[in-house]
Parts: sequence; C-alpha cells; structure tokens
Amino acid sequence: MSFKDTIDQAFSTLTRAGMGSAKSAVILGTGLGQLLEEIEIIKIVEYSSIPGFKMPTVVSHEGKMVLGNLDGHPILALDGRLHYYEGFSMKDITFPLYVLKKLGIKRLFVSNAAGNLNPAWNKGDIMMVEDHINLLPENPLRGENDHDVGPRWPDMFEPYDSDLRAAIRQAASGIDLTLRKGVYVAVQGPNLETRAEYSMLRNMGADAVGMSTVPEVIVANYLGLPVCALSVLTDDCDPTRLAPVNIKEIMAIAAKAEGDLTSLLKQAIAGISRHD
Repeated sequence: MSFKDTIDQAFSTLTRAGMGSAKSAVILGTGLGQLLEEIEIIKIVEYSSIPGFKMPTVVSHEGKMVLGNLDGHPILALDGRLHYYEGFSMKDITFPLYVLKKLGIKRLFVSNAAGNLNPAWNKGDIMMVEDHINLLPENPLRGENDHDVGPRWPDMFEPYDSDLRAAIRQAASGIDLTLRKGVYVAVQGPNLETRAEYSMLRNMGADAVGMSTVPEVIVANYLGLPVCALSVLTDDCDPTRLAPVNIKEIMAIAAKAEGDLTSLLKQAIAGISRHD
C-alpha cells in the first residue's frame, strides 16, 4: 500500500470515529501528559487501531489520540510520539502530521523535554523554540516528492509560526510566567551528550538539546501547517558544572513544570481559537 493510501485509510478510520472536529492539535512530549487531565474527553483512539500509526516504546508515551474540549475549545492531543532512536523511520515519526492536516487541523503545538544549554537559565524553565539546528542523520522529506502535497524545497525562513509564538508570549504574560526563548538542537540519541559535545552545541548557538520535535516541524512546514514548540528544560547541560544525569529527577522536573506548561497552552489555545 502506498504512503498516500495509508494516509487516506487513517483519515477514514478517524473520521468514522468522529475525530475530525478540532482545529488545534498538540503533541505531548516525554513526561508532559498533564494537559490531558484538563481536557473534557470526547473520544480516545489508540494508535494501534489507526492505519500507519506506530506504537511508541518510551515510558510515558501512551500511544493514543484524544479528542476533547479544552476550556470549551475542541482540541486533538497526541499522547505519545516516536523518536528516531527507537528505531523508527522518519516517515513513521512524521506520518501523523499528514493525517492531522487531512483532518483539518489549522495549527499545531509541540512539547518536549530538553536539556538546558544556557547557563543563565534553570532546570524547570519553559523555553519557546524560536529556531532550531537539525543534527539528526535523516530527513523526513528525503525521497520522491509529491508536489500536490508540498514543495520539493520547503522554506525554513520562519519554521515556528509568528502568530502562534505571539499567542504563547501573550499567554505567558497573562499568567505571569517567565518564558525563555531560544534555539533547540535535535540530536539522534539515545545516549546523552559528552562534555565536549555540550560545549560544541552551545558554541553552535543552541540553548536546549533534545531528540525530537524537528522532524515534525519540518513536515508541518512542508504541509503549510503553522507550528509552535515548547521545551521544558529538565537538566543542566553546562559542561563547566556537569553532573551524572538522574532520569528519575528529570521526570520529576518535567512533572513539576507540567502545571505551568498546561496553563500556558490552555491560555494560548483559547486565545487563538476565538478567531476560528
């Protein structure tokens, strides 16, 4: 079955399940599922029942699509994403984007947990991604291009939509949240970086490092789908004060920051959805 046929099958499955009424969607990152508790759930569809969707293997990525109302605004939430380090292809990782676009999604918010490379910032801070550096070894658009879907050479002049970033800034101001703004660098993983690698990434201009998000952002731009990304900074990656990473601590910091991230997304989505 062709890639396009699989998209069509996934679309048919989800429309039959009544999942096509939202204009906003959010991809929830590692340890950042608290937003689901704020959603008045209408319908849940497991990835395993959607053609073309693969099940995540990382703990805290449940692998389900949730349709619900967030403060009265319809939203689709993807609870779980795929990572390149899990062994998935870039097409697998970004396949849901094609389906979201076909479902009529008009804007996408992406969240992730990332390492903090900026010595002026702290663990637990939230960073709005303003630009990125892609160090992943594969591109989700590699291969034959379907010009009916998107351009051969998508422009990445402004990969993170200015209107969505403005909505996030306004929401942060409304809840009195200190919002960091910076550059996210995507690496392959799954190992964390060495002291020398952290120095290199910081010298390249990165403020945060992670193992996701960029493939989805590339495809969102290819599809003409406005996208914004938020990183919870869960560990310090300053090579001058590096310490062994404690995964339990990282998850605890992500969980602690979830409240602020949830409030931020609620305010931003409510603000921009009023114009639908």
